[in-house]
This record gives sequence, structure tokens and C-alpha cells, in this order.
Amino acid sequence: MTFTAINPATEAILGEYPTHDDAFVDAALGVAHEAFVHWKATPFAERAELMNRVAELLEGEIPVAAALMTSEMGKTFAAAKGEAAKCALTMRYYAERAEGMLAEEIIKTHATKSGIRYEPLGPLLAIMPWNFPLWQIIRVAVPNIMAGNPILLKHSSSVPGCAQYVESLFTRAGFPRGLFTNLFVESRRIESVIADPRVAAVTVTGSEGAGRSVAALAGKHLKKCVLELGGSDPFIVAKSADLDHTVPLAVTARLQNNGQACICAKRFIVVRDVADEFISRFSTAMAAAPTGDPMDPGTILGPLANEAQFETLRAQVADSLAQGAIATTGGAPLGGTGYFYPATVLVDVPETSPAGNEELFGPVAVVHVVDDLDEAIRYANDTPWGLSGSIWATDPTEIEQAIATLDVGIIFANAVVASMNELPFGGVKASGYGRELGVQGVREFTNVKSFFIA
Repeated sequence: MTFTAINPATEAILGEYPTHDDAFVDAALGVAHEAFVHWKATPFAERAELMNRVAELLEGEIPVAAALMTSEMGKTFAAAKGEAAKCALTMRYYAERAEGMLAEEIIKTHATKSGIRYEPLGPLLAIMPWNFPLWQIIRVAVPNIMAGNPILLKHSSSVPGCAQYVESLFTRAGFPRGLFTNLFVESRRIESVIADPRVAAVTVTGSEGAGRSVAALAGKHLKKCVLELGGSDPFIVAKSADLDHTVPLAVTARLQNNGQACICAKRFIVVRDVADEFISRFSTAMAAAPTGDPMDPGTILGPLANEAQFETLRAQVADSLAQGAIATTGGAPLGGTGYFYPATVLVDVPETSPAGNEELFGPVAVVHVVDDLDEAIRYANDTPWGLSGSIWATDPTEIEQAIATLDVGIIFANAVVASMNELPFGGVKASGYGRELGVQGVREFTNVKSFFIA
């Protein structure tokens, strides 16, 4: 079997990558385990020097890395350059701060000395998706490598070139062999990798179904896992919202990454007092988003990442419209070559329709009108997911109410939700568990070892 990279804007085949056989995988696991034994004893200063070297390499190759991401999954070239730059920034951030985040903590007891140490667990299997082909890898790999854990990457089969490129960055920077290894393996072979005693833990970013499957395998073999899964994030527009500020950012929140991000705003829950104006202005702004060639600097919305994603979204919208939803803009594929779907706004959406109860992974916004903020929060919380959300208001009381009562792992006020090195990233409910980034993320795959000296 081979992994085939297809340009979603042109449907042209970019390349084919043979899968790694069992002998290769077994050897890779052995090398990763050997690397762990030496790496966990390597001083932080040496780890940081190598990590800064990777950052320097990537910074010098941002256009190359960006063009690769755009060609394999269709994100705009401008967004891809931003993603690459963010990856380099993250490398430098943890190179500088990881040692302090993992420093021994002294806790006073009746002992002469007592406290906590944070020690690495070992090689970590990272199962990553296609939508942020570099960032998804880096936000897991960098904190964990700095913590002492080698990375074994099983990336999405649709972005094999990106997986190979990231491995080459770490190799060219001079990291020891086995600290970062790309594995071209099919999903059906993942169980044997998780079961291998040389793999200490597993992390997955993906669908709820993928998360359940990986969590079951990890539990079977008593290995820790972190799950970063889907979301149907609420974008709550309160009575006091400044629509001049809110509407343009509502478009950004829905169309970022061509609408294919777990933290994209998907449910726009609008208080009735401002609903008519918001829907009118939002629909107009969505319709005006330049759509087309993702390499064109003027493009805001590129293609969906692959044919399967395109067909899923097309069917979800068509079914919702058939059940009574109304499209104020968009609502049907653009046609022609490439997996292009227009920016779409749906209103009057039946709760039983796909747009009413499923995650829409593409540039489709669902607007719900409610009477007040209390109802908005109840509606926002009435979902299986709980990744992130946002509140748009100028009244501090409304902002505090939303922060205190939304059942999510991340909430932003008057700003588009984003992952940040300073803050932990992750959700609750069916959006998964565990955290990436921040102090909590860098400690997630460590042995929190208590010590007591009498």
C-alpha cells in the first residue's frame, strides 16, 4: 500500500509514499527506546540548543514548508506561512522555558526535604490529522521532546510529504537518531504499535470515533493517552456585542483553515435583540469572502482537504436544507475542478438535521436565535462536545457569566479562539481529555514522582 498525496485545488496526484513494513517499524521502536535512555539524561541546555537549531532551519524555509502544506491539504498560502512561523516560535518558546516548567518542586512536609519531580515516560506515539499538517505535530512533539520523550509520528495518510518534511527538520538539525521518527503505517496496524512495550503512551488528535478507538487500545495496554477530538464550538453574540467588531471576526472564526479546524466557530448563537442585523451583515460578509486558488494571496477560502471531506459536507448541507433549513448565502458546491465549497450561512435549522446535531467540518455557519444570554448558554452547553467557545459582548457581566458557565476547555471573549503556547489546550466531554501546550501540556506525559527524605 502507498499513501497518496492529492492537491485538493487541482485533484492532481502530487506523490506516492510506500508504507513502512513491520521490520522497519520494529527497528524504529528499538531506536526510539535507545534514544530515550540517552536523551532523558541529556541536559536541558543541549536539548534547547538543538531545538533552537530546528527553529532556525524552519524559519529559513517558511515559503517551502507553506507551499507543501497548501499543495497537500489546500490551506491558503498566507495561512500556511503563518502556521510555519508559529511552529518555529513554539520551538523557541519551549527551548527557553521547558526546564523551568519541569523543575523540581519543593513541598514542605515534616521531612527534611520533600517534593515532586517531573520525569519523562518514554517514546510517545502521536496520531495526527491533516488539517494543520505541521502545527498539530509541533505542538505535541516540541514540549514532549524537551521533556525527554521521543516522538513516533503516525500522520494522516493525505499529508505524507508534510510528515516526511518535519522528520527531516529534526534530522538536519542534528537531533539524535530516534528522537523523532515518521512512521508510514495504516490505521489497522496501530494496535500493534500501541501494544509494544517500548511505546510508553499515545496522543491522538482527530474524530470522536478515532479517539474512542485509540483510548480503548491504550486502556487495554494500561498506557496513558491524551485525546484532542472534535467540537461544535459556540460563538455567542450577546445583546451588548459591538457588531462592527464582531461580524468581521465571525467570518474569520468560521473560515479559518477553510473552515476545517476543531476550534472553528460552528454554532453562532445570537440574542434576538441583535439577530436580524447580525444575520444580514454576517451573510453579506461571508458571501464576499474571496474563494479560489489557495496560492493566490487574495484568497480567503480555499478548497476542502479531500474528496471525502467535500462529499460529507455536501451531503450534510443538502440534507439539512431538505429538512427545512434556509441558506442565506451558499448552500451548494461551486462545481468545476477541486473540492471547493462556498462560505455558507444556514438559519432556521431543525435540531434533527445534520446541521443541527453534527459537526460541520467546512465553511458552513449555523445561526441560532435565542431570547437572552441565559438561553444562549443553555443552548451552547446542550451538545456532546466541549472544546472551546467565545463570547462577544461589551458588558463585563455578560462576559463573566459566559466564562463561568460555558462547559468548554477554552473560552475567549471578543477574540477568535486560538491555541497559544502560554495556555493549556484541550476540551471536556466528547471533545476529549488531557492537555497540550502550557505548563500542563509539557507535564502531561511525565511521571509526577513524589519524594520524601526523612
